Amino acid sequence: MALIEDRIRELGWSLGEPPDQRGKLAPAVRTGNLVYTSGNTCRLTGKVGGDVTAEQAYEGAREAILRCLAAVKWRIGDLDRVTRVVKLLGLVNCAAGFYNTPAVINGATDALLEIFGPERGWHARSAIGVYQLPGNAAVEIEMIVEVAD
Repeated sequence: MALIEDRIRELGWSLGEPPDQRGKLAPAVRTGNLVYTSGNTCRLTGKVGGDVTAEQAYEGAREAILRCLAAVKWRIGDLDRVTRVVKLLGLVNCAAGFYNTPAVINGATDALLEIFGPERGWHARSAIGVYQLPGNAAVEIEMIVEVAD
């Protein structure tokens, strides 16, 4: 039925391209009823609190979480099988002195709540500032979701 993907389109968003399957890592791995994604970055580059604003990085966090959902879909085939978002790990490429990483990762949290609603979308989360991310990305996110058979 693709209700979750319909909701994403209603919000004016897109999952984007399927995850890249080259390299030495899987876009997502399932064990039991949990799916773990690899880290997904946004296209926005630079240091938050320097050449990137927190508001821009908030949008980047939304893009990164949509890429995570694309990886989940790649692994299980249908996002309607997600019964709960369990946890996010959000990494923010920070300029010296930038400390408001939770406001940036709220871009991902807010998107998940819009997509899945409060029952399925509410999750545990970490929002950590780091010195550097792959490709100088502003944000990288990985997630864990619970899925139905």
